[in-house]
Amino acid sequence: MTSRSSTHIERRLKRVAHQLSVLRADLQVTDEQLQQLRDEAYQARLRALVAETPLADREYRLSARHLDQLSRHRERVIRRIAQTEETQDMLLDRLSAS
Repeated sequence: MTSRSSTHIERRLKRVAHQLSVLRADLQVTDEQLQQLRDEAYQARLRALVAETPLADREYRLSARHLDQLSRHRERVIRRIAQTEETQDMLLDRLSAS
């Protein structure tokens, strides 16, 4: 491989490393938010069970929906991290072969 190809791979590796950094930061924030939402959903569930009112039940369903949405976001971030790590490994293999 030429030096030009190696330079191109190195640039791509830098971009991929940056993407991984951003994704991991997103995952950390998401995990913190998930913990907060879990606590809120649990409290809303307890209120709904004790109060047995439509309003309390609605608040619980809303909290549970937000928790579900954020959980799905977390799974997407985890999949994206795995894909980006695979790309990084491929680029490292190509760079070491040059």
